[in-house]
Amino acid sequence: MTVLRIVANLAADPVQNVQKFYADLFDLDLVMDHGWIVTLASEETAMVQISIATQGGSGTDAPDLSIEVDDVDDVHRRATGMGCEITYPLTDEPWGVRRFYLSDPTGRTLNVLSHRV
Repeated sequence: MTVLRIVANLAADPVQNVQKFYADLFDLDLVMDHGWIVTLASEETAMVQISIATQGGSGTDAPDLSIEVDDVDDVHRRATGMGCEITYPLTDEPWGVRRFYLSDPTGRTLNVLSHRV
């Protein structure tokens, strides 16, 4: 298993004020906008991202952290094998990701995902 990306998610409603703050302060560009979530990134450093969201999509709460991996099914098997609390089942989402949520030991919600090819 290889971690491909880790994205910090900040819950905010509305997202626009927080989006402007981070974009202006850190010279981040808007790279994704679904309305309920926007993602900012540095064109110079693609792995630096902050997402500001009113929800997590598909009726879920905004997760505390998103971790993109190359094989989400493998991580799901590991998580269930470790007895982790799965708070959103492994799902193919309409926006092109396969993901699930779990709680980390501190109670933070992690969104573990892979982009579908």
